[in-house]
Amino acid sequence: MMLFSEARGLPVLTLTEAEEVGALRSLTVDAASGVVTHVRVRGRHSRKETVLAWGALHAVGPDAVLVRTTAEPAEVPPHHELPGLRILTETGDTLGTVQDVAFEPETGRVEAVVTAHGDLPADRLLGLGDYALVVRAS
Repeated sequence: MMLFSEARGLPVLTLTEAEEVGALRSLTVDAASGVVTHVRVRGRHSRKETVLAWGALHAVGPDAVLVRTTAEPAEVPPHHELPGLRILTETGDTLGTVQDVAFEPETGRVEAVVTAHGDLPADRLLGLGDYALVVRAS
C-alpha cells in the first residue's frame, strides 16, 4: 500500500531508456470504481503537465514511477485534487476533509481515504466533484 503523499514528487522515468519525463504531480481517481485512472506529470524542465493513463505505467515504487509510454490518452477525465477536499455523506453530513489516500501501487485500486477522524474504506466512495468527495453514510 502507498499513500498519495508518498507518490507525489516521485521521478517518472521511461522504462526502456530510463529517461526522466518529470515528477508525479497528482493522481486522478474515478470514485465510482475506486481506482486511480490517470497520473499527472510535471515536466522536468518546464511547467508543462502531461497526463498518462494508469495502463501506461509499468511500476510505481518507493523511488520512481516507470512508464511504458509517454503518449497522452485520447480521453482525459476531469481531475479533482483529493487531498484537502471536503467529504460529504450522501445525506449531506460533513465528515471533514481528505488528508491523504491509500492505494495499491500495482493495480491503482484505492484502499482507503485518510481523514483526521480515521480511514474511510474505498467501498464507501460514491462520487467526486469540484466541491466534495461523496461517500456512503456508515
